[in-house]
Amino acid sequence: MSLSHTAAEYMLSDALLPDPGSARAKGLRLELPSDRLLKFVTVGLPLCLVSLAFAREFSAGSQISCFSPTNFTGKQSAYADTACWDSLIHHGFDAEGHAVTKSLWALKVFPYSLLVVAVLMYLPYLLWRYAAAPALHSDLLFIIDELDKSYNRSVRLVQHMRKVQQASDEPEQFWEEYERARRERYFEFPLLERYLTCKQHAHTLTFIYILRNLLLLLFLAATCLYLVFLHLNIFFQDEFSCSIKTGLLQAEPHIPPLIPCKLVFFSIFQLISLSVGSVYILLIPVVIYNALQLCQWDKGLLSVYEMLPAFDLLSRRMLTCPLNDLNVILLFLRANISELTSFGRLNAVSALRETTANKEDIDTVIDFMTLLAGLETTKPKH
Repeated sequence: MSLSHTAAEYMLSDALLPDPGSARAKGLRLELPSDRLLKFVTVGLPLCLVSLAFAREFSAGSQISCFSPTNFTGKQSAYADTACWDSLIHHGFDAEGHAVTKSLWALKVFPYSLLVVAVLMYLPYLLWRYAAAPALHSDLLFIIDELDKSYNRSVRLVQHMRKVQQASDEPEQFWEEYERARRERYFEFPLLERYLTCKQHAHTLTFIYILRNLLLLLFLAATCLYLVFLHLNIFFQDEFSCSIKTGLLQAEPHIPPLIPCKLVFFSIFQLISLSVGSVYILLIPVVIYNALQLCQWDKGLLSVYEMLPAFDLLSRRMLTCPLNDLNVILLFLRANISELTSFGRLNAVSALRETTANKEDIDTVIDFMTLLAGLETTKPKH
């Protein structure tokens, strides 16, 4: 019997979790994987494409080619190209023969508008980083630390129960005292449960997270509408008629009233706009899914911790409407599950519980570890 008790003592000592130190505070993830992917794509894609557009502009030189008259010299043709690129105004005629003008300046500012789009897509991330991330970091650090400490307290309680049971002359009296302590909740963790309950009545993180996704959804929709506007009004006109007969050249008789010009970069801008628009349209359902995650509870994580004595946030039906800060914290706890060392061990114990024949004899992790400690020979059956 001494050998089994010694083995149980070593096993329970190994079950204690080590102190993580300061490494845990530095390793917490304050963004969900889907949010991190959205930030990378929505900000990085326009920056990448606009850099390609600028590289194309610097390498190819002039972005416009005008068909100047044959009597123009080289300098006059270069002047015509520069003047038409500076104006970017199409001169045409309507169905009744009246002269009409159409500005194509949106083509010139299109690369810079993509830079504005990238900045707008980064704003929701800045909102979350400075308005919600500091409070979320403190909540996660405290809750993860308390969950691991609750697990350690349970293990230490098992060690103490094992010593008390060894010193007890009446096993039946020991188990009666144990059951009474469970009924009167002497094993509960009031600080952690009350903190989680308090978070159910707070909505700051929820409001900021929903606002972040709404802003991102608004910017995605606005960018798609802007690109649709460009395609319907400008991106089908790569040729236009330019007039350089202005200013000092207005009275020159040898200068024609209109010069045909062609936009060299037109196909590049079409490809860029189609790429950005199609990717952003595909990301809209992802943003909606992120917001809808708050409409249901992630009960899998807390249900594992209900094996701890008197930790019954779920069984007491304390989880009401999921639109609160506790649900947001649970989502980020799931994202930081690698920092929650006790979860893996309790999950393994939970899996062993499922395969145990006498499930009614194993109610909490205290019961399971008590069985491991060799006390099952004296514990009365239900």
